[in-house]
Amino acid sequence: MALAQRIDTPVAFDPITNEIIQSSLTAITDEMFATMRKTAMSSIIYEVLDFGVALFDAEGQLASSGSGIPGFIGMLEPGVKAILQKYDGAQDIRPGDIFMTNMPHFGGVSHLNDVVLIMPIFVEGRPLAWLSNKAHWVDVGGAFPGSINPEAVDVYQEGLQLPEIKVIEAGQPNQAVLDIIAMNTRIPETTMGDFWAGVASMRAGEKRMQAIVSKYGREAVEYAISDYIALGEAMALRTLATLPMGDYHAEDTLDDGRKVQVTIQIRDKDFIVDLRGNPEQTQTALNCSYDATMVDVQMIFKAIADPQDFANSGTFKPLKLLVDEGSMFAATYPAAMSVYYEVSMILLDLLWKALAPSMKNSFPAGHYASICGTFLGGPHEDGHAHSIVEPQLGGWGASHDRDGLNALYTGYHGDTFNCPVEVTEQKNGLMVDRLALSTQAGGEGEFLGGKGIELDYRILRDGWWLTMAYNRSRQGPWGLEGGLSGSTNHVVVHRAGGQGQERYSACTALTLNKDDVVKVFTANGGGYGDPKRRGLKQVRADVRNGYITPVQAREVFGVAL
Repeated sequence: MALAQRIDTPVAFDPITNEIIQSSLTAITDEMFATMRKTAMSSIIYEVLDFGVALFDAEGQLASSGSGIPGFIGMLEPGVKAILQKYDGAQDIRPGDIFMTNMPHFGGVSHLNDVVLIMPIFVEGRPLAWLSNKAHWVDVGGAFPGSINPEAVDVYQEGLQLPEIKVIEAGQPNQAVLDIIAMNTRIPETTMGDFWAGVASMRAGEKRMQAIVSKYGREAVEYAISDYIALGEAMALRTLATLPMGDYHAEDTLDDGRKVQVTIQIRDKDFIVDLRGNPEQTQTALNCSYDATMVDVQMIFKAIADPQDFANSGTFKPLKLLVDEGSMFAATYPAAMSVYYEVSMILLDLLWKALAPSMKNSFPAGHYASICGTFLGGPHEDGHAHSIVEPQLGGWGASHDRDGLNALYTGYHGDTFNCPVEVTEQKNGLMVDRLALSTQAGGEGEFLGGKGIELDYRILRDGWWLTMAYNRSRQGPWGLEGGLSGSTNHVVVHRAGGQGQERYSACTALTLNKDDVVKVFTANGGGYGDPKRRGLKQVRADVRNGYITPVQAREVFGVAL
């Protein structure tokens, strides 16, 4: 709906009340988010905030998105629509029902670890809206601990599949389903705790939604939701009209040598992303679903189209995605997808690269472009197996007027945080020897790329393991306007007793023993502009601050100290 159409629509309800209801939708998802954070069992949820919540209209259109990972929130709309497609309305969907899915191929999910809970809200015997919660569960079974297996050839090797099932029916838990889940995870207490935290989050949202309906009436709430979605579309179209029209293209080479490419077409009322002609899906876990790919498109569009305002289904109406089914960006069942997030980062970076040269006020040079998901686990002194799941911080690219940001999460992460060292050591049974800004070279320019990190995990007991898969391990983030590429993401394992060291860009359940040290290196962002244009005073300050060495000052910046 265009902006003019929305303005001309007769207002059936008091506009002040209408806006109060719309603001209440945001408050509901904020409360759902807070409830999940305060009741979850695993640090990946309550510290890192690796989850998302949202509210939808009766047809499954995103009405209000809470805080959390944008990729999670964006995928929840197809998740709700998958439930509506599978179940036959009032016959199969009743008050008190809660549905569950973790199937990345069939709507709303990214990989098996990201479990989606979906709940209808009934008013006067009819569905008014839907609530959903999606969170990363630390373990859902499969061949290896943590359920992440970069070398998996299909989804069967990755863990338990939950194909849009009803886990709670009319308020009564399906104990058989819960027992199956508990028996297929290596950490059942934590897993079931996170499940009930998700349920609590949605029940809190339902309570608040019912209170709003009781106060203002069903019709007023329905109108406010539809008007909110229409407002989102009107704002998106207005912003789209201000963007530079044209075609934008970018290519890149993956660490394994394959080429990827994209063309973005910006028109008056359309934002078209053409990913046809990219590599086919592989017999590894380096694949992602169509829904995950669409989320990348949504995020890059939102980055240039009013990034500070709300987002709902209307915000993304102008988007069109062209992609080959069965490609790495739209893999089909039963493709493995446990490291889908690296494909999503490859794509987000590719879209970013296509637009950055023409939109310098919106995009810096390339950032470290990898989730750098690090999965560690093993026996703890309490007799139980412990696992830690930690995405890593990294460097962001420099822009046309300032240095890049140090040690920040990727553009995919949204409102997430790193796990504090104290929590990692006390809860997860590791010692963190060091957490510092990177000393690697890379990202030099008139403006410097932000620094990645160096993080050392010391293993305290025999029988631990490491799983990881990092993108940008061979070729650093791209620079702009003569700025140099950044450094690389990788892990170096130092074996105890000086028995050597090993470098990895990916590994699955690598054996670790007491006093082995896992050294994580994340990339510096790309630089912006010719390094020779960086001022003498600034170069001297960079050397004093440890950002560059005297040798770099002389050889790269042309400054002899």
